[in-house]
Amino acid sequence: MDPNSLNLIKGAAGAGGGSVDLAVAHATTPFISVYPWDAGFGTKYSDPSTLPTGHGDTVVFSPDGADLVVTHATSPYISVYPWSSGFGTKYSDPGTAIPSTSRGCAFSPDGADLAVTHYSSPFVSVYPWSSGFGTKYSDPGTAIPNTGFDAAFSPDGADIAVAHYDSPYISVYPWSSGFGTKYANPSTLPTSNGFQAVFSPDGADLAVGFYAPPSIIVYPWSSGFGTKYADPSTLPTGWGYGVAFSPDGADLAVSHGTSPNVSVYPWSSGFGTKYSDPSTTPTGTGQSVTFSPDGADIAIAHNVSPYVTTYPWSSGFGTKYADPSTPPTGVGNGVAFSPA
Repeated sequence: MDPNSLNLIKGAAGAGGGSVDLAVAHATTPFISVYPWDAGFGTKYSDPSTLPTGHGDTVVFSPDGADLVVTHATSPYISVYPWSSGFGTKYSDPGTAIPSTSRGCAFSPDGADLAVTHYSSPFVSVYPWSSGFGTKYSDPGTAIPNTGFDAAFSPDGADIAVAHYDSPYISVYPWSSGFGTKYANPSTLPTSNGFQAVFSPDGADLAVGFYAPPSIIVYPWSSGFGTKYADPSTLPTGWGYGVAFSPDGADLAVSHGTSPNVSVYPWSSGFGTKYSDPSTTPTGTGQSVTFSPDGADIAIAHNVSPYVTTYPWSSGFGTKYADPSTPPTGVGNGVAFSPA
């Protein structure tokens, strides 16, 4: 499930000197698969010497591309590796352990903080990050009410959003090396459990994918929620598991249950007419979606083999790229491109 975002906050220059990689978190060992990406899959990188310990949920790269995070279902619930066209030695686990299965994760735009959402109270944990975990920040004063599914920092790093189970389904706090006082809830809430939250690249909008129709909701954002935008005229056909803005903010993608499993809309302070579905759709429920750093490609992780599907993107889907020669070994839950 996603990611996000994260994978949704892109750094300016990656450690790979312009090269791009594509990572998939999945349900079966080795739980993470990473490929070179150049308008198609390269040969899968070797697995890390220390694997994640269970079902991989979300994968994100740090904004500079130097680190790779996988959240997973078994203690220590998170694994972080140095990344340089391959896995380095896993970093030590955080001193204050994540208490249960972790779902989403996100780096702050400057890479100085790492947020992790999880099943047990306090449902979100944030740590300073500098090639390793620092001492966990204090929990928010107004707690998340139930399972945290995803976190996202605003592009300026001044706010942090958490999509979660139970009303209000989305909670946002000011962020400055710690949680500020929670912002007021939006006047129109999502209609069910929040799965993923993402800010637009300019920080002017906040999108949330969730568990019931209309499956996607978007608000203007300016240190607080504005009035909800009108729903798209053609709704996603199932639960909105993943959401992603294109890097230029001109398009908004939703990965969802039920064919075609992904829906993409033009975005300009509101939904445009849904783009045509890809001629070859993902083979199962879309768990996560992301655009490449240059916006030229789109990837969807899903729950039926080959577990990841990619397309060229140019105001519409191109012809599906060939599947990787070594596909992920189980349900694709999270997908992320490294920064360029």
